[in-house]
Amino acid sequence: MKERCAAIRRTDDVAVVVDDLDDTVTRLRRRGVGLLGGVVRYGNAHRLRDLRGPAGVVVTLAERIG
Repeated sequence: MKERCAAIRRTDDVAVVVDDLDDTVTRLRRRGVGLLGGVVRYGNAHRLRDLRGPAGVVVTLAERIG
């Protein structure tokens, strides 16, 4: 059992695809959600923005582009 437990990894990051990142960020900001950093571009594929979710989990909002 100890070997099996050692192989299980905990993940603290979650990504959610949204249709409109700017609108989503605006609505979350109005509700007092703690946003982290600014919008970043991941190549020509996504625009990303992080927020701090429950229990310290980092949630990345991702909007597909291009």
